[in-house]
Amino acid sequence: MNGAALIEVNDLWKSFGRHEVLRGVDLDVVHGETLVVLGPSGCGKSVLLKHIIGLMMPDRGHVLFEGRDITAMEGIELSQMRTRFGMVFQGAALFDSMTVGGNVALPLVEHRGMAGSELASVVEEKLSLVGLEGTAALQPAELSGGMKKRVALARAVALEPDVILYDEPTTGLDPVMAEQINELIRSLQRKVNATSIVVTHDLHSACFTGDRIALMAEGKIAFVGTTEELKTSSNEHVRSFVARGRGRQPNGEWPSGEGELDAF
Repeated sequence: MNGAALIEVNDLWKSFGRHEVLRGVDLDVVHGETLVVLGPSGCGKSVLLKHIIGLMMPDRGHVLFEGRDITAMEGIELSQMRTRFGMVFQGAALFDSMTVGGNVALPLVEHRGMAGSELASVVEEKLSLVGLEGTAALQPAELSGGMKKRVALARAVALEPDVILYDEPTTGLDPVMAEQINELIRSLQRKVNATSIVVTHDLHSACFTGDRIALMAEGKIAFVGTTEELKTSSNEHVRSFVARGRGRQPNGEWPSGEGELDAF
């Protein structure tokens, strides 16, 4: 995919005790694309995502956003940079003590000082964007898992960020709801024109949502390419990932045998 890199991850390393999670990750994210970071659970995908938004700092290496080094930022500078990112956490991370509207309003109140009718109007606009019109007064406990993910997404786009980060957006959802979230990710890409990074272990979701796919293995990026390039790849890590049954087909069956990627 042609274009300038909006985000550059250069030789990123991160260990927890003796366990090396990131072992020299190199990755570019192009402006306007949806890049999927694919890999089995526990391979470091979410840790990489948290480094990109500055929630974690590496042992060594750098993350550049528009040429500025996030790993060198702190305090107000880091906080201001984060407002240009929206993040959908794996478990939605809604505040149970707040209404749906209150959750979506939170970044608008904290970072824009928005209030009153203007705040209510923007909250309803963002909920409408994810198909949840008229739900602002509900409590998170009244929502299904898929609806909670949608509220989290409405909150993530509230500040109209340049980058949207998705951490395992379909985990814990039934196949029908997972497909709706996949479709919503693609739809929002067109509507808000943001650069997106989707972390997932679901190969079908990756191929549906991604313009490009980066496969993580052994703490590094083992493959980067389009969906079509992934399907025809002879890369040993790609073949091994699919053979272990990490990628689910739309019909719920697991790929197996020669040419197993052709189904995606």
